[in-house]
Amino acid sequence: MSSPSHSPTYIGRFAPSPSGPLHFGSLIAALSSYLVARSQGGRWRVRMEDLDPPREMPGAADLILRTLEAYGLEWDGEVVYQSRRHDRYQAVLDDLHARGLTYFCHCTRAQIQAAGGLYPGTCRTAGLGPQGAAVRLWQEHPVYAFEDALHGEIRVDARLAAEDFILKRRDGLFAYNLAVVIDDADSGITQVVRGADLIEPTVRQISLYQALGRPVPGWLHLPLALGAPGLKLSKQNHAPALPLDEPAPQIWQALSFLGQCPPLELKHQHKPLLAWAISHWQQDRVPRQQGILWENREIR
Repeated sequence: MSSPSHSPTYIGRFAPSPSGPLHFGSLIAALSSYLVARSQGGRWRVRMEDLDPPREMPGAADLILRTLEAYGLEWDGEVVYQSRRHDRYQAVLDDLHARGLTYFCHCTRAQIQAAGGLYPGTCRTAGLGPQGAAVRLWQEHPVYAFEDALHGEIRVDARLAAEDFILKRRDGLFAYNLAVVIDDADSGITQVVRGADLIEPTVRQISLYQALGRPVPGWLHLPLALGAPGLKLSKQNHAPALPLDEPAPQIWQALSFLGQCPPLELKHQHKPLLAWAISHWQQDRVPRQQGILWENREIR
């Protein structure tokens, strides 16, 4: 096995957004992060990323938790809700501002698109006020590459890495990059296991960890499950919700997607299958592509 050695100090997490029910792509992220943690005797936490109320579906957060319970993915500690942590995010922003590491930006999305799509630092030294402004990190120490447990060194577009990215939006909502770093740091997350669609934001998040003086976790980015047109399985693309009544076949499919070769005789045995997956997790079998075409396959 190439997975890390047994460590009770390992803390992983699953952090869905309550914009709809969990689907097969969600199961890949939830199950793999759970298995990495449990295979090392570590802890696994759940966070609800409910930062953007207009995108949320009423009742989705409770449905997500019921689905995790139905699939036997039991978490440690209390569920963290980002919507209840606004004071914490603002306190960190205030500290960064007092240290001269943020500034207010009045540029619109249309202006940034006209400048080539990446923010050119227009408001950096303008000394603008907070009214109707976004808050940006003054990017002094860009991170251009990081080490991924599955892919090795990953390098990203240097222009993206050097961009002064947004920490709080003009509409007053806290940005994902700010909230996820604060939450993971406060929860003591030692490794972030998530989909390959979040590879690029990783360098921004590392730079924010460093600005905050917090330990940087490890990273493991998984292949995305793609539907027939080659699009990521997602709520926006109408991926079907996971069934709650028979989780074993879905877990069996997810393990197959992750290259774990689950035994055929366990394909309808939920608890034995999950126990097998924990004791037989092999990280080096996970495919290294960033996306895999995966149509729903009926299991008989």
